[in-house]
Amino acid sequence: MLTRVLRRGAVGTEFVVWTRGAENRFMKMKITVVLLLLAASVCAADEKKKEEPPKPAQSIAELQTQLEKILKDTKTPGVSVAIVRRDGPEWIAGLGKSDVAGDKPVTPETLFRIGSTSKAFASLSILKLVNEGKLSLTDPVRKWIPEVWFENQWEATDPVLVVDLLEHTTGWDDMDLREYAKQAPDSMGLREALDYDHHTRISRWRPGTRMAYCNSGPAVAAHIVEKITGQRFEDYVQQNFFDPIGMKTATYFEPKSGLTNLYHKDGKTPYPYWHILYRPAGSINASAKDMAPYVQFYLNRGMVNGVQVMPSASIDRMESPTRTWAAQQGVKPGYGLSNYWSAEGGFIYHGHDGGVDGGLTDLAYMPEYGVGLFFSINSANGDAFEKIGKAIRGYITHDVKKPELPVVANLPANAAAYEGWYQLDSPRNAMFEFLDVAGITKLRAQDGKVFLSSIGERNGVFVPIEGTQFRELPKKASDVASPMVELVLLKANQEGEFIQTGSGTTTMKKIPAWEAMAKLGGMAWFVLAVVGTLVYAPFWMLGGLSKKRRRPAERAIRVWPLLAVLSLAVTIGAFLVSVDDLVARLGNVTGYSLAVMLSTVIFAVACVAGLSSLLRASKSEVRRGVRIFSTVVVFDLLLGAVYLGYWGVIGIRTWR
Repeated sequence: MLTRVLRRGAVGTEFVVWTRGAENRFMKMKITVVLLLLAASVCAADEKKKEEPPKPAQSIAELQTQLEKILKDTKTPGVSVAIVRRDGPEWIAGLGKSDVAGDKPVTPETLFRIGSTSKAFASLSILKLVNEGKLSLTDPVRKWIPEVWFENQWEATDPVLVVDLLEHTTGWDDMDLREYAKQAPDSMGLREALDYDHHTRISRWRPGTRMAYCNSGPAVAAHIVEKITGQRFEDYVQQNFFDPIGMKTATYFEPKSGLTNLYHKDGKTPYPYWHILYRPAGSINASAKDMAPYVQFYLNRGMVNGVQVMPSASIDRMESPTRTWAAQQGVKPGYGLSNYWSAEGGFIYHGHDGGVDGGLTDLAYMPEYGVGLFFSINSANGDAFEKIGKAIRGYITHDVKKPELPVVANLPANAAAYEGWYQLDSPRNAMFEFLDVAGITKLRAQDGKVFLSSIGERNGVFVPIEGTQFRELPKKASDVASPMVELVLLKANQEGEFIQTGSGTTTMKKIPAWEAMAKLGGMAWFVLAVVGTLVYAPFWMLGGLSKKRRRPAERAIRVWPLLAVLSLAVTIGAFLVSVDDLVARLGNVTGYSLAVMLSTVIFAVACVAGLSSLLRASKSEVRRGVRIFSTVVVFDLLLGAVYLGYWGVIGIRTWR
């Protein structure tokens, strides 16, 4: 539930923004990557060599061998798999172990947590009511559930609509760690869950303009379903979708038997069962046998065994984003109604992925080719997830011709007007918005192409294909070109100039060059101050062992900056050691969350104390070089503290 910093469809410590390509992104990074950007001030990370992917399997037997090897190599206990054609399943299987300690195998009947893949049933339910004339996607949310709290300063002119809940265009912040950490009993209803904590449901920008993944939106939509039908949402889905589609054992609740354990990356330590607060956003347990007919349901455009469970037009609508600025300009790729576009290996897929603590899932299909897939692993191992996905996709496309790449067009006449600096303007999580400075990007147009450069990537190359739409060229000769739109130059409006990157989910706003330089320069100076303090500290500390070299007057202006840097290291360390249990450790009052709060406070206090010591130090007792160095370091760290304080990081209570 919680999207590759963050997986688009994740629900839990997928407090992550897993993304495809440049995606939904948030940005293409897990939260560990976000934290390592901070940790770069303390240590440098070596770049891992990428393994050459195996050749695509030519048969199911060969694919099974590949998957079993991946499980073994990555210490992933098990995987549930379904490969489906339009006329029926080709392969339904369970590989590996569902219970490592008990030596129980995964079977096609083993239930896995599918995370945010669950969200589509909220959209299907809303669409069914739309087809029955009971509501409209363009109805204001307040028309149906005025009792559910949210705040939108533009409500009079641009209300939050039902469609915004499902296309993630409400402008709301994603759930906070406190909401993720809540263990909701099966008896807790949706209204009670939505009342548990609502402060993230505040529109940060005008609804229907930008997309930012938000887990509470589908839950609010599900409550609308309950209000109209008078049924509990889970019962409505069981009656109208699980049963007609043939998902015989799928359930939103903890099953009494048949459920796999979910494991940490070590493949041995299990997670406890997570009773998700907003069940419609990511709580479904389902087997490969359940998911195979569900994939087929999409391939046959809503038809099951000759019965039209949902009109074909409803499936088309799910795959079509409408609300973002780019969608309003006619851009097709993006996030529709709980269904998004993605490009893999030169092919375009529709579907949704998902993640919970210890589980990762993907559901993807290509209606044009009549084939789709589902797989779910019972481990929090992202490497295994990527490799398994590539292996399965390699098999289902090994004998299929790739779609033709869109023809390169002329650069738009106004492309030069978009040159300049851009910053993320649609952050998913406000908590990590202070890190957006690391994603500042420069755009330039040259030789019929557009180039994007940032700290993480230099000169990503995009070529025009239609109007202001661009596709990205491969970074290496061995990479497969993507046929999908990856960059859109958006029409200027009263809010400024914007571009959209990734698969229709990341909006960036143009900022003045001086602002970009100030932010990037400030970040660079801050990192240098941190590194300089750490490098310098051993020398003066060792020098202090000799009575002849002790300089008491210089001690305070050295010690306070060092204490500030060490407290920052504690903050980063607390996050890093919490990654595998992020929700449990930081979403509650624990030693980890208290360490984060207290260390950020100590950082700020040490920065202020450092300045005070510097101002009080006698010029005659402090060497000139030491004073200059300390002045630069103290002011850099103090500016960093002011910046973090502005974003609410100082004294942050992650459990609130």
